[in-house]
Amino acid sequence: PILAAEEETAMPGGAANVARNIAALGGKALLVGAVGTDEAGRTLTRLLAEQQGVEADEVVVPGRPTTVKIRYIAENQQVVRIDYEVRTSLGVAAKALLEKFHRGLAAADIVILSDYAKGVLSDEVIGAAIAMAKAAGKPVVADPKSVKLTRYDGVDLLTPNLGEAAQATKLSGREDGNVEAMTAAILADAPAVG
Repeated sequence: PILAAEEETAMPGGAANVARNIAALGGKALLVGAVGTDEAGRTLTRLLAEQQGVEADEVVVPGRPTTVKIRYIAENQQVVRIDYEVRTSLGVAAKALLEKFHRGLAAADIVILSDYAKGVLSDEVIGAAIAMAKAAGKPVVADPKSVKLTRYDGVDLLTPNLGEAAQATKLSGREDGNVEAMTAAILADAPAVG
């Protein structure tokens, strides 16, 4: 296929999109995340600064590229998506991320762990964030991207979509009985809720 470029639009995605959705519903979101020292990181920081209702507190990680997903769309149909990303953990930068998370926690009504499997929410970061939120009396919602749902032990609400639930349970199907079986399997091996 040949695409004739007509326009290019940059918009925050991933967890930043969750923050934008909260703002669109009239809420206020404090987004804690990681960006690289690259142009994509600077663009994301600028776009979030311009977003009403979203405050971003990002850890800048030298040498780590900011995740970028480029979608090529023709006639309202995605033709291809190209991802530029790394999925390794933040390493020593995780400490700075958790410090920012802890500072913002007092102002939060609820914590949303929006996991996109890019290494930012490592097992250690998830465990520490849940522990801090629980100690502060804040409810925690986790949107998982992992088949290992026990990583989210202690959350108040876990929201896997059908595909994620199927991967985690090794079951499939959209029929009520299959969805109920997936739910039962998740609960049997469930992270402790609350």
